[in-house]
Amino acid sequence: MSTPPLVPRGPSTVLGRRSVWAPAAVLLAALLAGLVGAFGGVVAVGAVGAVVLLAVTAFRPAAAVYVYMAALPFLSGIERDQLIPFVRPNEALLVLVLAGALAGGYGRLVRGGSSGVRQSALDVPLFVFVLLSTLWPVVSLLLRGLVPTGTELTALLPICKLAGLFLLVRLAVRTDRDLLRLARVVTWPAAVVALIAVLQTAGFPPVIDLLSTLWTGGGDPAYLTERGTTTFASSIATGDYVVLALALLTSLVVRDLIGSVERTVLGLLLAAGVLAAGQFSTWASAVVVAVVLLRENPALRRTVVRLLPLAAVALVVGLPAFVLRLSQFGDGFGVPRSWLGRWDNLVSFYLPRLLDGNVLLGISPDSVLPAPETWREVIYLEYGYLQLLWVGGLPLLAAFGWLSVVVLRESGEQSCRPDVTGAYASTLVAAWWMVLLLSVIDIHLVLRGTGELLFLFMAIISGRVDARTPS
Repeated sequence: MSTPPLVPRGPSTVLGRRSVWAPAAVLLAALLAGLVGAFGGVVAVGAVGAVVLLAVTAFRPAAAVYVYMAALPFLSGIERDQLIPFVRPNEALLVLVLAGALAGGYGRLVRGGSSGVRQSALDVPLFVFVLLSTLWPVVSLLLRGLVPTGTELTALLPICKLAGLFLLVRLAVRTDRDLLRLARVVTWPAAVVALIAVLQTAGFPPVIDLLSTLWTGGGDPAYLTERGTTTFASSIATGDYVVLALALLTSLVVRDLIGSVERTVLGLLLAAGVLAAGQFSTWASAVVVAVVLLRENPALRRTVVRLLPLAAVALVVGLPAFVLRLSQFGDGFGVPRSWLGRWDNLVSFYLPRLLDGNVLLGISPDSVLPAPETWREVIYLEYGYLQLLWVGGLPLLAAFGWLSVVVLRESGEQSCRPDVTGAYASTLVAAWWMVLLLSVIDIHLVLRGTGELLFLFMAIISGRVDARTPS
């Protein structure tokens, strides 16, 4: 399949038109927030901020994506009900910015604009995957005479969130300039997260105190220095996000789309963050992504030697967490104790139910089980492919296989492009192979942060590509 030509976008597209009102709205937001903060309190400030954000995203839909992706690494680790009832703060933010962007797009459509969206080869397999991840598990429960519980319905929110983000990016991000700006919105917050991971594993008190407030992930704050859980409240989520941001940075550098100083600073921070995550799965992900990127980008092979000094600096910075994790092989168990716990959970609680004829239709949208012991409350299923079988059975696993074939085909065809779209496509190829290989031992596809990046990359390389204009 040949790459579709770039078609200039006219000023009448529904979600692509710039607006001179956006800066004025931002200024008005600041003024109103100050006034209401003085007289109305925190709730009023939040309400005014929400209204202004709706207005800004309605006038400038791409800002909706920027705001969400910039805030994601710092909000997604806050538990549901901790600040907002029933949802995580990033989920509430996505609903808000998506509503603003859709409202603005509808207004332009009524005035005679067009959506600028064309059907993509990804649309049908992705729709089927989302359907089998959300509706099918509920139908499966009902067919077995079971009524979905509140926690089971809540477990459907992550995939709904990712589908909403996919729709938002498809509609709102239109030009190469938007894409390059979005790449920075991804990589710079990821670099901040990487820096937090480095300082956290080094035991820097202000960072530890900060993370202890909202980002413990339900764990004991005393263990915050062992791994780089950061504001994701998860070391594996931190590691995946940093690895994929580093992959995107690499793809941009290969295409000479980012300056030398910026690439050096980002590269050092992100590479150090990969080590500071303190997660074996992260290091395996980094290896997989690096191998795929070297295969996809021949020019990158010629620069590897020049990157070795920078890699050495990153190694020194991220060394504390790396050494601590390696030392766990010497605890007398042969492997880290967490591995033994995961295996025991699998064979004692999950495999018996999966092998009892439930693998065909799935068991439940929620794979978290109550623990029978007093020293813990819940048990997690931490294997990606088994998670698919648990949620949707063989139909969901088959849908994931179909989606994977199409994703790799479409992104592979576009990864040879020399522009920013090619950078995203090349990153998606590497990211998807990471998911395919490492879902044997971990859940990656819908992991907080990782899922957002994967669906963002898919949206960028999908049906709206032929409507994008170079800039």
